[in-house]
Amino acid sequence: MNSSPRVGINWFSFAPMVFVALWSTGFIGSRLSAPYAEPLSFLSIRFAIVAALLVIASMVLKAKWPNRKICGWALLTGVFSQGVYLGGVFWAIYYGMPAGVAALITALQPLLVTVLAGRTLDEKSGWLQWSGLFIGLFGVALVVWPKLTFDAQGITPITLAACFIATVSITIGSIMQKRFLNDVDMRTGNALQFVGGGLVVLFAALATENFNIVWNGDVIFAMGWLIFVLSFGAISLLYLLIRRGEVSTVSSLFFLVPAVTAVVAYFMFDETLSFIQLVGMAVCGGAVFIVTHSKKLQAAK
Repeated sequence: MNSSPRVGINWFSFAPMVFVALWSTGFIGSRLSAPYAEPLSFLSIRFAIVAALLVIASMVLKAKWPNRKICGWALLTGVFSQGVYLGGVFWAIYYGMPAGVAALITALQPLLVTVLAGRTLDEKSGWLQWSGLFIGLFGVALVVWPKLTFDAQGITPITLAACFIATVSITIGSIMQKRFLNDVDMRTGNALQFVGGGLVVLFAALATENFNIVWNGDVIFAMGWLIFVLSFGAISLLYLLIRRGEVSTVSSLFFLVPAVTAVVAYFMFDETLSFIQLVGMAVCGGAVFIVTHSKKLQAAK
């Protein structure tokens, strides 16, 4: 009697959903720590702890370290994808940039990645993928619309510049991750990137802040959450997704982040969830489906 072959579960297929869910909780840490901690000072401590833990883990597990040239690329990638990106967003929100406006600006990242990936990684994007990207941007606008306040005191040339620089920075970092670090051991590669990002925010904090941090329960919880859930979990998944797919397609997942964040805020912080936001969530979901399946959909025609 012949038995049919057993088909195992492709656990990696769940990685995009898990990544979006974890990445979307990042606002929990920033929201809890913001009243009690200067942003760059807080980030510099977070990055130092993550880098130290990763270096120790790499040594204990005897992970392979890259050569000197690749080490340099890893450090530089961390400068863009960790230091400048997170430092810029945290700094802008801390100094009054409305979270909705910041979310809308950073939602430009998938569009920028697709442009650069086509030029530097030879990733071809058809009209269907581009349509999905613009639909996704529209969906994000709907999700953040109820919180899209244009407070003149919070939206200044400096905070706008910080958000735009952060968005361009993670775009460059994503391209560098795919081009130079695709074959690097993720343990040592991540350690080097957090060192690079940590040095940037440390120097910026030393120049502009006083490391004023009130170590209460909220700040300690936020630090732990951002270290273990975001730095170890979400960021590792992001790099793994970039390693195994086209960076332009992976970046489209960021359209879902504001939607999931709104749901988390609804349950954890009793924030409202309007009909227009629900419509925006559906639009974002459809946009990501179009982008991630654009090549199959075009081939089927």
